[in-house]
Amino acid sequence: MDSTSEAILGWTRAAVLFIGMGIAAWMDHRDRRVPNEHWLIWSKPAIFLWALDLMNQDADWTIYLTASAVVAYASTAVLGRATLRDARNGSGLDRVVLLWYGLSAVGVVAGALKYQSTGPMEVLLNDGDALGILWWKTLGVAGVIAVVDLAWRLRLLHGGADAKALMWVALLVPSWSTVPMPLSDVTAEAPVVLPVALALLMWGGLAFFVIPLLMLANNLRRGHLRRLTDLRLGWHATRIPLADVLHRHVWMLTTTMVMPDGRTEVVHTARAPRRTPAPEEVAASVASLEALGVTHVWVSMKMPLLVFLWPAVLPLVLVGEPTALLVAGLMA
Repeated sequence: MDSTSEAILGWTRAAVLFIGMGIAAWMDHRDRRVPNEHWLIWSKPAIFLWALDLMNQDADWTIYLTASAVVAYASTAVLGRATLRDARNGSGLDRVVLLWYGLSAVGVVAGALKYQSTGPMEVLLNDGDALGILWWKTLGVAGVIAVVDLAWRLRLLHGGADAKALMWVALLVPSWSTVPMPLSDVTAEAPVVLPVALALLMWGGLAFFVIPLLMLANNLRRGHLRRLTDLRLGWHATRIPLADVLHRHVWMLTTTMVMPDGRTEVVHTARAPRRTPAPEEVAASVASLEALGVTHVWVSMKMPLLVFLWPAVLPLVLVGEPTALLVAGLMA
């Protein structure tokens, strides 16, 4: 990033990314949900900055409308899809949104016809018609959103807030061209890199490798590891008072089991349940443990992905794409 305008745009995007993601992470940690209003509010600076970026690159009308189509696609995750039936039934909003869809589709088709001579290799090597490459990269943001949407539907991303956050990142930072990266030039020089949103997901995933060490250290400090068998749980779970279970976002790993001889014993499972129990089920489990005189139980913390994506913004902005750094390190 040599030009002043790109530097300002890049650091502004980084600030919006850090603040918007930080607020979302805080809400997800506190309430385990992020309202759609948050993404609607923070989509405004994302779209505004994208428009400034396209303006700075002298984009034509087909590229603007293609970007509009990408935004329309992403909006369905928050606003839902407008339908002809609702439009016929008098929904003014659906009529406006359908018009938006139609105009955006015109831009995509016109751009495909205008820049059909620009091939994939030119886009990959960033060597060719500048506007043709820009149109393909703009359309490529829809591919990133489609990947995130598919991962959400296949339950590879369990939280709707996680998927919406990554879609928002794809709109806010559609390419690496304005990401500051003051500590490394590896990403800028790499021939192939992951999209920014997927790179952020990878950085956030790397944080999960630190969790076992932190959990073990915390359990050792608090004296929760009383026997060797506690290590089976101590690297990913912790002990809390039974009375706190109903007031915290946790999965209870301690439960009761009726043995063949009719006795009821306390057992500890190493894995969180695949389905989050209803509050009534948790209350019943707590009552059964209280009846046996249990005062503390092992629990697995419900850790939202957004809590890890927020600090992952820092390495993303400072050093860039993780796989490019890994490849460069292996080849050094």
